[in-house]
Amino acid sequence: MAESAAKRLKTGDGVKIGTHNGHFHADEALAVYMLRLLPTYAGSSLVRTRDPALLETCHTVVDVGGEYDAARHRYDHHQRTFAATFPGRPTKLSSAGLVFLHFGRAIVARRLGRPEDGDDVGLLWRKLYESFVEALDAHDNGISAYDPRKLEAAGLEKAFSDGGFTLGAVVGRLNPNWNDPTPSDPAEAQAAEDERFLAASTRIGEEFSRDLDYYAKAWLPARTIVQEAYQKRLQFDPEGRVMVLEGQAVPWKDHLYTLEEQEGTEKKVLYVLYPEKPVPDAKWRIQAVPVTKDSFQSRKALPEPWRGARDAQLDEVSGIPGGVFVHASGFIGGNKTFDGAKAMAVKAVTF
Repeated sequence: MAESAAKRLKTGDGVKIGTHNGHFHADEALAVYMLRLLPTYAGSSLVRTRDPALLETCHTVVDVGGEYDAARHRYDHHQRTFAATFPGRPTKLSSAGLVFLHFGRAIVARRLGRPEDGDDVGLLWRKLYESFVEALDAHDNGISAYDPRKLEAAGLEKAFSDGGFTLGAVVGRLNPNWNDPTPSDPAEAQAAEDERFLAASTRIGEEFSRDLDYYAKAWLPARTIVQEAYQKRLQFDPEGRVMVLEGQAVPWKDHLYTLEEQEGTEKKVLYVLYPEKPVPDAKWRIQAVPVTKDSFQSRKALPEPWRGARDAQLDEVSGIPGGVFVHASGFIGGNKTFDGAKAMAVKAVTF
């Protein structure tokens, strides 16, 4: 099984990882970084080549060699017959996804200090794939986040350039430019290229580790807090449209969507209330729940007459004292007290 791959691995000193030379990509850069997070590979050497004879001397090979065989530690995805995906996901794997499929549980378990078969390990293993690794799989396999045919049929075009700064670009930008000077000695040229690759592997790896730390240290502990708040939501609105985070603000969107999906309810939470700071006299925020996690569209934005108003003007148009502000788009607002924020939510749900 994928999750026991790290346990099955038995090697002596001098473990060697192989990948291809030449233009490098985010998937093999991350694959190498992830392997080196595990004790077996911590002191591994790296060989970048397409020479089959040299690759055969490597203990583990990623993104080259035309072979996917976990028993032999071969993790290439370029074969015509290759169609492996992460459990429950449609995106074809790249070398990053393959390494994460087989070693990701061990990486997460090591970070959490828990057994690989633990529920929280499995939860973060899936979450990290969906939030980080899958984008690299799609990028390397030429899979768009949106169906190009549907975009064309809808007549949708970009309103502006996003700068092309994607996870793939984080690595791609570290490749040499076409007109950069190259050492005339082949060994020196390869060494210079390898140095760039290692910098790229570290760069994308640091982003991966930041995500891993965030989900382990912040996202996962927030789950219990959001669960408790969700269970109490009927105390603040008979239809459960208002959820209150009583102690402090925590990452709530992912957990709220999951809880609603699990419950299968049609009565969705429209507003989330939370204190600005975890202190007794803190001001309170009221935030409209977005349609999706990354959407700028709210399920129900705060009332239009409130938008852009502040302080006394907001008190006047809302009829609720203690107003601080409401954003011009209506996605968030504030009040000096919890009672004021709650009154804003009660009025907004029926506005």
